[in-house]
Formats: sequence, structure tokens, C-alpha cells
Amino acid sequence: MRKLLLTFGLAMAGLLALPAQAQNFAKPEDAIRYRQSAYVLMGNHMGRINGQLKADKPDLAAIQRSAAIIEFAAGLPGEGFVPGSDKGGLVPTRAKPEVFTDPKVREIGGKLREEVTKLNAVAKGGDIAAIRAQFGETGKTCKSCHDNYRKD
Repeated sequence: MRKLLLTFGLAMAGLLALPAQAQNFAKPEDAIRYRQSAYVLMGNHMGRINGQLKADKPDLAAIQRSAAIIEFAAGLPGEGFVPGSDKGGLVPTRAKPEVFTDPKVREIGGKLREEVTKLNAVAKGGDIAAIRAQFGETGKTCKSCHDNYRKD
């Protein structure tokens, strides 16, 4: 029993250290790659949902998987916006400098997390019309950030 508790305690300590470790990027380029990867993942799954919603017979299970992945991934990019990662360097970035200074960015990020949480909940409910409506609201939130804080 003691070994089990020790193993559990060590595992929990390791899990608690992960968020702090994720913020320690060796180079600004690592932070850029990190946040870009999260955005690629979210974009891919938004595209998958969009494709299903346009299909004659949408695959609800595929929509639900993608919605869950998007909800998880939406919490990741913020960790990659660290000092020094605004320039790009060896890794090009489409983030405008304002994304690092404008306080509205945090609001939009919070709104995005709210919308993707709703999307995941609606997807679990299985109503395609409701999913379609919430997908549109989620997309509007994505677009508001792209329009203001992403270089074309």
C-alpha cells in the first residue's frame, strides 16, 4: 500500500509540474511552434466539423470527437505567447505585434474557450441543427481574432 501511495504521489507531482514546464520554452521559436501546432490542430478539426455539417448524412461521432479535441486544444495556445516569440526569428509567425499587447486578446481567448465548450456540449447532445448554429458562433469568435491579430 505504501508503494502504491508513493507511486501515486510521484505521478501527481509530475502532472502538477507539467503546466509550469510547458511555459519554459528553450527558444522563442519553440513557443511559436507550440502555439502554431495548437492552432493547426483546432483548424483541422473545425474543418472536419464543417465538412460533416455540409454532408448529406453528418457523422455525429466524428463531429463529437472533433469538438472534444477543439475544446482541449483551445486552452493550449496561450502558453506559447511568451516574451520574445513576437518576432518570429527562424520560425515565421503571422501574429501581429498587437496580439502581445492588446488586452482585448485575453477577452477573445476567454470567449473562444466559452464557445468551444458550448460547441462540445451541443455536439454531445446530438442535435445537428444546434451543432450547426453553435459551430457558426464558434467560427465568428475565431474570425474576430484572425481579423484583428493575424497577418494575411
